Amino acid sequence: MTIFLTHNAGLVHETPSGHPEQVARLQAIYGALRAEEFAGLDRRAAPLADEAEVLRCHDRGHLDRLRGARPAKGWAALDGDTFMAPGSFEAALRAVGGMEAAVDAVLAGEAPNAFLAMRPPGHHAEPGRAMGFCLFSTVAIGAKYALEAKGLSRIAVLDFDVHHGNGTQDCLWDEARAMFVSSQQMPLYPGTGYASETGAHGQIVNLPLSPGSAGREMRAAWEGALAKLAGFKPDLILVSAGFDAHRDDPLAGLNWTEADFAWLTHAICDLADDCCGGRVVSSLEGGYDLDALASSVAAHVRVLMERGR
Repeated sequence: MTIFLTHNAGLVHETPSGHPEQVARLQAIYGALRAEEFAGLDRRAAPLADEAEVLRCHDRGHLDRLRGARPAKGWAALDGDTFMAPGSFEAALRAVGGMEAAVDAVLAGEAPNAFLAMRPPGHHAEPGRAMGFCLFSTVAIGAKYALEAKGLSRIAVLDFDVHHGNGTQDCLWDEARAMFVSSQQMPLYPGTGYASETGAHGQIVNLPLSPGSAGREMRAAWEGALAKLAGFKPDLILVSAGFDAHRDDPLAGLNWTEADFAWLTHAICDLADDCCGGRVVSSLEGGYDLDALASSVAAHVRVLMERGR
């Protein structure tokens, strides 16, 4: 059994016409997961997080600024890439709430794994700044929640979005109990993610990938990182699942295919089986070609369901 969390609030986080992080992304995922093969998903609504949960990773000023930036209509530009619509604050809080609900459910044994499809994404949001389409660092907040509220000893956070999860890295830089592993195209926005960035305790592993590289290079990089993670022995694995490394994505230049996303999902589940009873919580990040996003999410969720039986 795999839990699938989402909420229609993700459809009212509207962005200006032509923006790649658009409502149609979530609609494309919903369309893909309506196929009969996904009928067995345990579909749940992402709950609204208490605002205090955001403070696990963000400072009070950041929360207050975003609350105050909500427009009555149209959009408020936070920077050149990142916008808020009237419903964006609720959508971001439901992403956080959905992440924490997924952690709760998986730790309670309701399912071995879960996938959260909400927008806006989160992994670029820094402790004091929204950026890169992201408002709150959803997965990092989930990691802190699992450590602080659920009493886990070690968390692994894995990020395969084509852009580096600078916000997740910043939020977890000093957290010895969280091992963060991220692959990303380099050079590329946001300009972080070099192998030399290793965290305060050496618990951060960055896997820069060259433009034009494909599945072979990705698999070699992740095989080494997953072996290191096995020694860390996490109690739970959280995933920032970005699908913009796909060869058809317009915002980057890697050449992954659906088979590569499926391989990596299987490899993550192998690690989870060995370390933490198969417990995996995955959360949507990027992916901006709608057809590639739909088919890649389907490949990812298909493996989660297969491994969750």
